[in-house]
Amino acid sequence: MITVTEATATAGALQRLSDEGVSIWLDDLSRRRIESGGLAGLVATRNVVGVTTNPSIFQAAIGSGAGYEEQLADLAVRGVTVDEAVRMMTTADVRSAADVLRPVYEASGGRDGRVSIEVDPRLAHDTAATVAEARQLAWLVDRPNVMIKIPATKAGLPAITEVVGAGISVNVTLIFSLERYREVMDAYLAGLEKARAAGLGLSAIHSVASFFVSRVDSEIDKRLTLLGTDEALALKGRAALANARLAYETYEQTFDGERWQALEGAGANRQRPLWASTGVKDPAYKDTLYVDELVAPGTVNTMPEATLHAVADHGDVRGDTVTGGYDRARADLAAVERLGIAYDEVVRQLEDEGVAKFEAAWQDLLDAVTKSLNSMGVDAE
Repeated sequence: MITVTEATATAGALQRLSDEGVSIWLDDLSRRRIESGGLAGLVATRNVVGVTTNPSIFQAAIGSGAGYEEQLADLAVRGVTVDEAVRMMTTADVRSAADVLRPVYEASGGRDGRVSIEVDPRLAHDTAATVAEARQLAWLVDRPNVMIKIPATKAGLPAITEVVGAGISVNVTLIFSLERYREVMDAYLAGLEKARAAGLGLSAIHSVASFFVSRVDSEIDKRLTLLGTDEALALKGRAALANARLAYETYEQTFDGERWQALEGAGANRQRPLWASTGVKDPAYKDTLYVDELVAPGTVNTMPEATLHAVADHGDVRGDTVTGGYDRARADLAAVERLGIAYDEVVRQLEDEGVAKFEAAWQDLLDAVTKSLNSMGVDAE
C-alpha cells in the first residue's frame, strides 16, 4: 500500500501530467489488487483514473489461481466449462474494479473512471462473433463505466461500428499504423451515426483508441541494429514517438471536420488517443520515455505499475511534447524508410504478432484454469 506521505513527496510529475490533460490509467488488474485496497490506493494517491486489462494481464493474475480459489471451487461444483469459468472470473474482477472507479466516472461525467475488458482474442478475425461477445461482456459486467476492447483488425473495424452503434463504449486496441488508425476513427464515427439514427443518446458513448508505442521501437530498433551504420543507429528510439505524434496529428484532423462537428452538436464525445505499451523495453532508454515525450491534451496514457511509479519518482513532464513535433516525426519515419525498413511491413507484422501473443496468453490462461478445475475433481473442457 502507498501511504499519503509517500504520495505527497512523489506525485508532482503525475499531477503535472493530469494538469496537461493526460488521463492516467493503470495497465494491470488482479483480484488481490482490488481486495487489498491497492487499486483504490493508486486512485487516491497516484492520479489513476482508469484501468486497462488484456489477455496477458489476466493470464498473469488468474493463471496461478492465487486469490481465485473460492470462486474456482464454486465453478468446479457447478461443472462449468473452462471458457465460462474464465469469463466469470475476468468479468467479476472488471465489475469490482468498475465499482472502485465509479466515483471517478461520475465526477468526470463518464470521461474517465473506465475499466476495459477485451473480447476473446481468438475472435479477432470474426466480425459477427466479436460483436456478439462484446454485447455479452457488457451484459455480464453490467456497469456503465465498462469499456469493451475490440482489436483493430480488418474484421474488428465493422465490429467497432456495430458495437458503438448499439450504445456500448469501446476501447479499440492493437493499433500500430496511421492508416489503420484513420480507419478506426472512421469506424467510430460510423458507429455514432448509427446510434444517432437508432435514437440513442450519444453523450453516454465514450471511446479510446489504443495506439501501441514501445513495440514499434522494439521491432524497428532491431532492424536498425542489424544495419549497424551510424545513420541507422542514430535513429534508434525515434520511430515509436514519431509514429505516435503523427497519430495525434491525424486525430486532430479527424475531429476538426464537418462530419465530426455534426456529431458533436448531437452530444457525441471524441474518441481519445490512448498511448498503450508505454513500458520501456530497452534498458538503454529512460524508463519514463513514452510518458514524458507523449504529453498532449485529451489523451490517455495507460501504464504498467512500474512505469507509473517511475513517473512519480523522476518523470520529466514539461508541457505538450507532441503537437510541435510533426515535421520532425515525418522526417524520422522517412529516414527509416530510406534505409530500406518498410513501415507498412513493420506495422502489419506487429498487428499479426499482437493478436498472436494475446491468443497465446488466453490459451495459457485456459490451460491453467483447466488444470485448477481438474484438480478439484471436475473434468473441464
